[in-house]
Amino acid sequence: MLDLILRNCTLPDGRTAIDIGIQNGRIAAVQPALQAAAADTIDAAGMLATPPFVDAHFHMDSALSYGLPRVNKSGTLLEGITLWGELKPLLMQEALVERAMAYCDWAVAKGLLAIRSHVDVCDPRLLAVDALLHVREKVRPYLDLQLVAFPQDGVLRSPGALDNLRRALDKGVDVVGGIPHFERTMADGAESVRILCELAAEYGLRVDMHCDESDDPLSRHIETLAYHTHRLGMAGRVAGSHLTSMHSMDNYYVSKLLPLIREAGVAAIANPLINITLQGRHDTYPKRRGMTRVPELLDAGVAVAFGHDCVLDPWYPMGSADMLEVAHMGMHVAQMTGQDGIRACFDAVTATPARILGLEGYGIDVDCKADLVVLQARDPVEAIRLRATRLLVLRGGRVIARAPAATASLALAGRPSEVNWMMQRSN
Repeated sequence: MLDLILRNCTLPDGRTAIDIGIQNGRIAAVQPALQAAAADTIDAAGMLATPPFVDAHFHMDSALSYGLPRVNKSGTLLEGITLWGELKPLLMQEALVERAMAYCDWAVAKGLLAIRSHVDVCDPRLLAVDALLHVREKVRPYLDLQLVAFPQDGVLRSPGALDNLRRALDKGVDVVGGIPHFERTMADGAESVRILCELAAEYGLRVDMHCDESDDPLSRHIETLAYHTHRLGMAGRVAGSHLTSMHSMDNYYVSKLLPLIREAGVAAIANPLINITLQGRHDTYPKRRGMTRVPELLDAGVAVAFGHDCVLDPWYPMGSADMLEVAHMGMHVAQMTGQDGIRACFDAVTATPARILGLEGYGIDVDCKADLVVLQARDPVEAIRLRATRLLVLRGGRVIARAPAATASLALAGRPSEVNWMMQRSN
């Protein structure tokens, strides 16, 4: 007997009327009209069942700290960095854990069950590292939290940062991070990429580097990252996050750069909400969007994921852990409003970041983990349009969050009594 059958699902690949059988926390069957007994049955009523959302780039150590110790009045990246520098000495581990746990609650409710979070290692106390390692263990039963050792102030620029980063890795942090464009010189930035990639190779770890988060078209550390990834044989284990300078680069250089990224096996992670907010701040008009060249990267065969980056912190006064909001913004900023483009944006917050993070058992297939989200939508396009309600969230085949369908009652003569914003489908 199965533990659960989720009946009458629509899947992201377009299959309809599919039943998903679950046993011992894993998917045991995916087929129409599953003939099997089960301890429990849930009717998805034709709604979209998807693997959980995955956030490939986040900063949980600063999440929900908005207004501490003051508000970012300019809303700029540099004031945010300055503000974080003011906040770091005031951080208390208990409060940091409390905010991170609250954010994980939000994430679960939104069907976000895997997050890669950067954690600042430039504080020699490693207070945030210890706090998030504690959070990682507390949420492990229901959320995969992958931590990146991130030298926010520059691994060469900040005294002791490299030693702190090594200490963080020895404590069990999962990924090596960096921020080459924030080093004092371009040469130092390139040198930091070499050092950090070799360190990751030494530890056998993945790399995720804040790379070229700038409007400067001459900020080209992604090229160096691709070179060292190839040199060290780390294909599939390295990601460049932000890459916003690519938005300002000339087309000739990009025509050379894209094949280098693809050949090296480096993934790209854009952060649409934050890139559109923080970039182009020195422009009058026309104003640059700032987000990296997502369609061109995809066309070149580069894996592209989206991240939320910030929620209610020194850099961003918005957010609610909703990866469909991220996909929605990414679709607009990249002008990916064709059907294939919209579906690629859905992949950028689900399947693609799952591959970048190396998540085991992700997907809807036999023997995959029974981690699923049922959305109030009938396909990925509608899910993004509506930022669809998460009707059910399952972890290991157990419902861990649910929400009522989004509807509104009408009192209009001759009109329906209720609306739910879904398109009417003809038979």
